[in-house]
Amino acid sequence: MEHIYNEKKKGAPVFVLLHGTGGTENDLVPLAELLNPEYNILSVRGNVQENGMNRYFKRHGEGQYDWEDLEFRGNELYDFITEKANEHEFKLEDVVFVGFSNGSNIAIQMMLQQPDKFKKAALFAPLYPADIEEKQDFSDAEVFLSLGKGDPIVPESESERVINLFKERGADVTTAWVNGHSLTQEVATEARNWLNN
Repeated sequence: MEHIYNEKKKGAPVFVLLHGTGGTENDLVPLAELLNPEYNILSVRGNVQENGMNRYFKRHGEGQYDWEDLEFRGNELYDFITEKANEHEFKLEDVVFVGFSNGSNIAIQMMLQQPDKFKKAALFAPLYPADIEEKQDFSDAEVFLSLGKGDPIVPESESERVINLFKERGADVTTAWVNGHSLTQEVATEARNWLNN
């Protein structure tokens, strides 16, 4: 998978950056630098194409996921991150997911698939439109969720569903609300405060 690995400090936590639809591995690097300039960075480009735009998994339309593809891609990305962890000698427990929109959604998928591996995530504009029966244990997980009021892509009821998905599994959840489907300077600063608190 196309990616950037930027090591600042051996043994430091590693941001795994996951862009939104149509993005690239460069999009969230400035955000990572703002969140914590000492963390290492693994930024991965989605390898699914939708009308020429990079994504992490297929969908049938806005908010209509191809669940089979999502499961396959979640495992594929997990394997890739594991491979990079071995190559660059970092632990999966030291990964901090930072995702926007489509990137947040694949991060949720990986956390659900590997609940014992990933402990921290800052997810902006997430959408996971399904009720999951399995109650994974997220009691060791800390999650920052940035959600949109009047978001044209993610209805508020779906934002609440994402909050509940984490809360019902025992995660420590911090929420922030912005206008629309956006990642603002203000909410980035809130995420930085959450991360470094």
